[in-house]
Formats: sequence, C-alpha cells, structure tokens
Amino acid sequence: MRAYILIWVCLLVAHVSFAQKITISGKVVDSETKEPLPFASVGIIGKPIGVVANEQGEFDFHIPVDYRNDLLQANMLGYQPYEAPIWSLATGQPIVIEMQAAAILLKEVVVTDTLKAGEIMRLALARIEKNYPMKPFQMDGFYRDVKKMGGTYISLLEAAVQIYDENYQAPRNKFKLRERVALKEVRRSLGYNSRFTSFFDKDNLLEDLLLNNNIRYRQFPDEDEFFKSLELDDNSTFNGHEVYVLMLKKDFSLRIFIDRETYGIVRLEYENDHQEKLEKMRGLESRFVKIKRIIEFKLFENKLYLNYLSVTSQVNWYDRETHKLKFETELFRQLLINHIYPNPAERIGLWQKMRNYGLQYQDQPYNKAFWDTYNVIKESPLDKKIVSDLEKELPLEKQFKDN
Repeated sequence: MRAYILIWVCLLVAHVSFAQKITISGKVVDSETKEPLPFASVGIIGKPIGVVANEQGEFDFHIPVDYRNDLLQANMLGYQPYEAPIWSLATGQPIVIEMQAAAILLKEVVVTDTLKAGEIMRLALARIEKNYPMKPFQMDGFYRDVKKMGGTYISLLEAAVQIYDENYQAPRNKFKLRERVALKEVRRSLGYNSRFTSFFDKDNLLEDLLLNNNIRYRQFPDEDEFFKSLELDDNSTFNGHEVYVLMLKKDFSLRIFIDRETYGIVRLEYENDHQEKLEKMRGLESRFVKIKRIIEFKLFENKLYLNYLSVTSQVNWYDRETHKLKFETELFRQLLINHIYPNPAERIGLWQKMRNYGLQYQDQPYNKAFWDTYNVIKESPLDKKIVSDLEKELPLEKQFKDN
C-alpha cells in the first residue's frame, strides 16, 4: 500500500510539474543607447513558442518548465541575436536584454552579384512555396483590436485563437480567407456595446486582418512597373542572417526585407495615406485617410511562419453638406503567433470555425485563470491612455467579467 501511495504521489508531482510554467518578465533595449526595442521577438531556439515585446520593449513570457534547460533567444531587425539559458534568467526578477546593433551592410559593397531590386523581389515571390509551409499547419495566436474615436479610446477586444491552414499555395482568390480560425477565449470592454462602434468596420476584424498577409495571398502587383520601381536600400540583418532591404516610395511607402541566402521574405512594412471616399451614414460621409501594415515571419524547422501582423487604419467622418471634419476614427489590430504546430493531427472542423460576423458577438464567459498564463503582447506605459479612457465606467477586469 505504501509503495502504491508513493507511486501515486510521484505521478501527481510529475503531472503538476509538467503543468507548471516559468514566467520570465523583462525589457529589450539597445545595448548602447538603452532605448527600448519595440516589438522585438522573444522565443526559444528550436521550440515552437514565442512572444513579441510591446512598444516599450517589455514582455512577459510564460514557458513550460520542461524548457528550463533550453536557450532563450531575442531577435530584432538590425540587431545581433541575444541568447541565454532559460534557467539563468528565471530568477523571479525582471531582466534587461541588451541587444547589440549589427553593422550596416552597404548595398554597394554587398551586392556583388549585380542583382537589381526587382529581380530579388521576383526571386522571393517565386520561392514562396519553398520557403513557407507547404503541408498543413496550425498556430495559436493572440489577437487584439482597439478602437479610437475623436482622440478617445472607446473599446478593446482580445482573443486567444487557433488558426489552421493547408499550405502557402497561391490562392485563386487573393481576397478570400483560406485559413480556418477557432476562438478559444475572448474578452472585451463595455465599449463594444457603444453606439459609436457602428462607425467602424462591422465585419469580422480578425478575418480581415489575416487577409492582410500579402505573402500568403500574393497581393503584389504583376506589372513590370512595380518591379522596376523597387530600389535597394542598405542591407541589414535579421535573426543572424543578412537581408536585402527593398523599398518603394511612390503613391505609398513599402519596405521589404528578404533573406540573402533563401530569398524568403521575413518582414514587410507598408504605409499609404491617400484619401478615398467609403460610405455615407447619418448625414455623414467617411473617407479612408491612412493605413499602416507590418508583417513579420519567424523561422521554425526550416520554414517561415507568421510571427506578428499589425494593421492601423484611420478613417475620418465629414458632414455631407458642409464637408467639414466632424471626427476621426482609428482602428488598431495586431496578431501575435505564440505557438506553431506543423503537421497537426486534426484540423479545425466547420463546427469549430468562428462565425464571419464580429468577434464581439461570439464570445465566451471571461476566464481569468486562462489569461493569467497565456502569452499575450504585454500592455505598456503607452497604453495607460487606453486604459484610462476605457475605465471611466468600470475597471477592465470587471468589464471582462461582466461583459
């Protein structure tokens, strides 16, 4: 009997240890200036999990205890990777990761193969199916959207999601979602019940965000003029690899970062501030003003998977008769991929798939215990304005619980 009890206790302890997580909190900064490095990637070498720092370089990383002997790695465009054993960082105290800037590689010196920017881009597009997953895969992600109206933040929604995709094969329709998405948890502020949210997009904002993955959906011009307009900037480094930096400044601003060895696109930055009329409502008319998009990928098992995606869009509303500006709206959305599952045993079924209407209408009860150890993009001091605006009625925790 004693032996049986001892075995049972050992199994219980092993189960508890397996379920435990190590939390490393820290800040990523430039080693010389000590300035924060916003949205630096923090992960574990050879493992499928990771987080992204916030705008102040801060992060909380919840790591399975089984990974305590692995190496934590931080990556940032233009910097040398930082590596350290997880056990040496898990002290219970916040850490500071100092990253060293990599030497700038001048395009005149590095590009000895005489490839032009447009030719590099054509090679990158031709090698998408070689550099990105071509077998089924699934990802866990953290989604957040924040709505601002007239300078005041009015709503916040956060979701834990699962994303399933067959592969990176070119789709027939570049603007029809190929991924299947299941919602695990959702929490939202009371502002989502506000009448002012009707002035924002009413579709599923997460589905729309995924469609902004220009590489997955091959959303690049086919015309020769696009490739001829691309120029080479000074090359940089990413994840310890040298990368080409392609840029285009015309009607919009575009920067594309391409690995020099594989020609994999590892990052894309896009900004467009032309005005365009959209819709009319309540004696007002809206005009698209500006959009900013950032897409970043990470290498896992020799394939590039989505790591981070953010889109900021601004729409202004004007009086239909006087054409005077009445108010401005801004929608900020971001998606962090915090776990990758190549070749999953099961796919997301149609009955599990989220509905194509707004996420605020398909939420589950707030699960605080889940969110306490889920890898999210940490709130930053810059978010204090957001929190202050949203908590005019109730603390956010109570809003999540009651809403």
